[in-house]
Amino acid sequence: MARSRNTLPAGTTIANYRIGRAIGKGGFSLIYLAVDEETGDEVVVKEFMPKKLVRRTRSLRLTPSEEEHTERVMRGRKLFCQEARALASLHHPNIVRVRGFFLANNTAYLVMQYERGKNLGGYVNERKGGLSTSFVFQVFLPVLDALSLMHSRSILHLDVKPGNIHLRHGNDPLLLDFGAVHLLSHGRAPGGQVITAGYSPLEQYYRGGQIGPWTDVYAVGASIRTCIEGKTPPPAVDRHNRDTLVPSKRKFRDRYPLFLLEAVDWAMEMEPTRRPQNASDLLGALEQFSDELPRSRTQESRPTTIPFEDGHAGSNQRDGFDAGQPDAEDVSN
Repeated sequence: MARSRNTLPAGTTIANYRIGRAIGKGGFSLIYLAVDEETGDEVVVKEFMPKKLVRRTRSLRLTPSEEEHTERVMRGRKLFCQEARALASLHHPNIVRVRGFFLANNTAYLVMQYERGKNLGGYVNERKGGLSTSFVFQVFLPVLDALSLMHSRSILHLDVKPGNIHLRHGNDPLLLDFGAVHLLSHGRAPGGQVITAGYSPLEQYYRGGQIGPWTDVYAVGASIRTCIEGKTPPPAVDRHNRDTLVPSKRKFRDRYPLFLLEAVDWAMEMEPTRRPQNASDLLGALEQFSDELPRSRTQESRPTTIPFEDGHAGSNQRDGFDAGQPDAEDVSN
């Protein structure tokens, strides 16, 4: 008798990785802390296992829970492989590093570098918002730089949120979870992939919506606002029906500098053409104010950004790499 969706038993060896404990799960994957038996290094192993669509047999292989799910499972596994390829092509100090990728148990596994630290989403919840301007710059300038590289390669993240930002020592950020990553082929792509309420802009909800680098920009703005306010912004569909969101420059003007609040409002414009058109635009708008912050709280040097070429389409874990945030909701069907 086959077992329902569950984690791999501790001690299971797949390829040369010995599974330890599960550290997270979402709608499309299970995440484990494991050990590379060749090097002895701790690593993170992400297993493609879509909720409700597959089951694990006694032999640990995955099989569709119903025959009618077969096509969806195969399509999802293809996207999972796409995530691995996209990550492997990106070499940036603030993007999680891929160590390996392999197929086994009739599914796919992504192996990533293990990093100690804390999850930004969990940290915001603990602090109930109110994070300083210096902290916001320290975290989001490198994140925007990482997204600038992605956009220059015609790659969209499409699930930027505090839960997908890991904070290493010194609040050095690491952008995680590329499960919703999308490769542009003609400069724009239709929406309808995945959404995370509060962080996904309106165009991401519908197949007719045109997603692009500006889509990630909205998510960054929403993430910064969460760090300020301590709660997730209202879903874009709610804002579209009746926008009750008070602009940041009005609501927080007594606590934060105007240049930061205006940048957040700019990034969270409902109309895509009114936002910064890529991460480099927003990064440039913020970087010019870096000298106004205490130097000890900002990075001394940063990688050069590569501008996006228009027309060239192209479980809270308190001590370790936290990949435990739920995957984005699949609205592709």
